[in-house]
Amino acid sequence: MSVVLNFVIGFLAAFVGVIPPGLLNMSAAKISMKEGRKKGVLFSIGVCVTVCIQTYVALLFARLLDQHPEYVDRLQEVALGIFICITLYFFFIAKDTRRPIPEGFEKSKTSRFFNGMLLGALNLLPLPYWVYISITFAGFGWFTFQQPALWATVIASGIGTFAMLMLYVQFFRRKEDQSRWGVNMNYIIGGITAIISVITAFKIFG
Repeated sequence: MSVVLNFVIGFLAAFVGVIPPGLLNMSAAKISMKEGRKKGVLFSIGVCVTVCIQTYVALLFARLLDQHPEYVDRLQEVALGIFICITLYFFFIAKDTRRPIPEGFEKSKTSRFFNGMLLGALNLLPLPYWVYISITFAGFGWFTFQQPALWATVIASGIGTFAMLMLYVQFFRRKEDQSRWGVNMNYIIGGITAIISVITAFKIFG
């Protein structure tokens, strides 16, 4: 049962985490439009490999913290600081997602699989995200760090990410569709991390 719960949590958390249009999913969609669906799929697989690695590292760190409950409160304080910094980054520093992908990137002759791994590695949000998710659900007794349940989460995170990227690849067909996203999606991501920051603050100071 723990394996199933871990898998479901891993899949849903990854799937929801990639919903807001950002560099990774928009890149997958644009590559699919310009170079064909096969290249978009290769790019997405590369992203998912990196996401699985990041999830595994984050869960190992979270498991270590879970074995030392005295550090959990400190973790929540650190997580609050991280999410506040991420919120400020997406609101005031990150580049406008409405900008096109640089021409050099689109014409790169490097394998799209490795392009996906590289861009996935540049996205560090999954690390604090998975630490926070796993510790939170473990507190409710819905998540375990034991094997093989931990690996179920890692695999599910890759599948969930891939599923959402494929939705972008499938439905973001025409170049004109890019105009539909008339808002800088960094604000949406920043809003999500702001909400998480508020919830974390209530748990710490409430």
